[in-house]
Amino acid sequence: MNITSDKKIGPRDRFKRPISDLRISLLDQCNFRCTYCMPEKKFHQNFKFLTKQERLTHDEILRLINIAVDLGVTKIRLTGGEPLLDKNIVSLVNKISKIDGITDLALTTNGTLLRKYADDLKKAGLHRITVSLDSLDPDIFYKLNGNKGNLRDVLDGILAAEESGFKEIKINTVVQRNVNENSIIDLLSHFRGTGHVVRLIEFMDVGNKNNWNLASVISAKELIERISQYWKLIPRKESYVGEVAKRYSYADGMGEIGFITSVSNPFCGDCSRARIAANGMLYTCLFATVGTDLRKLIREGADNQEIQNVFSRTWLERSDRYSELRGLNKNKIQEQKIEMYRMGG
Repeated sequence: MNITSDKKIGPRDRFKRPISDLRISLLDQCNFRCTYCMPEKKFHQNFKFLTKQERLTHDEILRLINIAVDLGVTKIRLTGGEPLLDKNIVSLVNKISKIDGITDLALTTNGTLLRKYADDLKKAGLHRITVSLDSLDPDIFYKLNGNKGNLRDVLDGILAAEESGFKEIKINTVVQRNVNENSIIDLLSHFRGTGHVVRLIEFMDVGNKNNWNLASVISAKELIERISQYWKLIPRKESYVGEVAKRYSYADGMGEIGFITSVSNPFCGDCSRARIAANGMLYTCLFATVGTDLRKLIREGADNQEIQNVFSRTWLERSDRYSELRGLNKNKIQEQKIEMYRMGG
């Protein structure tokens, strides 16, 4: 298969997928220890996270965003770790929002600090917020996040975001069999009619430390069957090519629900997302095993054209389709994957 490039929309990879979305992890630290991302046993108090010097500065992040925009990126999502632990995030959001060509600027958070920052983030130019919330049952909530944080703070943060003018907040919920599956209906019931969209995510084998196994996955098909016992669901068309979630509406008009089916029905064919980790490594797949070091280029004095050439070549050579290969390969794929806390979700 030939590698092609289109000057108008930027480079296309080996499967002719353009780049349009860039997810940037601001730091690898988090105030939760979620079992599917940063389990406490592995990421204990003595675990060594990146130092400030090892992380990209905001100026370096802004420089890379401008370079990415020239390659066709129009959507930016700020992630972590927990991005709201970055005390200067409001200033960064404001500067990103002023970059010509960015049409969508979003942030993913666990919500515990959202009350503090929501209003300032809205005024700074943030368009959208996604909150990770796996259960409204306090016991399950604490079990999944390593007994960190406070459920009331998360719900209060969502309310603060509403009050600040954020509409259609997305609530991301990772569903695991025999863990939080029985609390899903309560979660959906809580957010029905609010205008917010719960997105149920199949438990994925991201990284190497979350003890993933296929038996713990509840497919979207099974979830839809369960939910349909309470509310009738109507399939919706995708909003744009490459949309991550399969969308459904409640038949009674009480809103929308999404299903992210990376395990049971992979969507690699339309993936247009790249990720830059907090240490400046560029990854072209959530399940990547290797990356391209952009921080080194910056700090060794490369000019924008040199960095853009490396960025573009990395995308041109991209052939990632891990989720599709997982489905074809009956044996577990063994390569050491980059941990999600490092590159962002």
